[in-house]
Amino acid sequence: MVGRSSSSVMKAVGALVVLILGTAGCAAEQKNTTEAKWISLFNGKDLKGWTPKFTGSDLGVNYRDTFRVVDGLLTVSYDQWDKFNGEFGHLFYKDSFSHYRLRAEYRFIGQQIPDGPGWAFRNNGLMLHCQPPATIGKDQQFPVSIEVQLLGGADTGERSTANLCTPGTNVVMNGQLVTQHCNNSKSKTYRGDQWVTVELEVHGDRLIRHIIDGQVVLEYTEPQLDENDADAQKRLKAGAPLLLGEGYISIQAETAPTQFRKIELLPLAE
Repeated sequence: MVGRSSSSVMKAVGALVVLILGTAGCAAEQKNTTEAKWISLFNGKDLKGWTPKFTGSDLGVNYRDTFRVVDGLLTVSYDQWDKFNGEFGHLFYKDSFSHYRLRAEYRFIGQQIPDGPGWAFRNNGLMLHCQPPATIGKDQQFPVSIEVQLLGGADTGERSTANLCTPGTNVVMNGQLVTQHCNNSKSKTYRGDQWVTVELEVHGDRLIRHIIDGQVVLEYTEPQLDENDADAQKRLKAGAPLLLGEGYISIQAETAPTQFRKIELLPLAE
């Protein structure tokens, strides 16, 4: 009886171990299959999933064929423009996001269009937490959003990239509300037509980080609507919350020819 009992116990223990290992294996497999993966927002072929909006034009009008794909690169081109008269453009991705990492590779090419503002020399931007494109006024210049300002350097002088600009918004830095429209990052200057990789870490309305070369060059909290801005006031009257916890992503056309060869997003858990 003792021997049979010991054998039964050993069999039971063995079955339990198999069950535990099997359960752990299934859990690991499930975790691997549900783990978030990078999503390519640009397919390298066309502008599928993206919608343009230019000042003075209706949503969906690609004014002067400014946004296009050239040799597999998402390109902001001004070769069909004669001059600039305030027609700022934005290209919106179809989905809204809240918690994510966004990674893009960009470069500036060619010459700025004549009559472009001086501040827009080698200037583009990744707009985060944008208002829905359909709510943007026909003559509105910029979406209410948080702008990660992308800048290229001149031949001389320092000019950081991955700065912060705030069309219709404010943020908090070091516990203080920042109402200054643009704030510089700690990045170095990138000159010429070299490719630059920028990464953004976005945690809803809690925290946003700007990252260049793997280093955090700027961070802030509580992105929010500017109650003194006319476009932001329209959003508030329409029922939008003060804090910006989610929104659309767009890239700019501000008179500087620009190319993107990669735009990808990694969803994050809230």
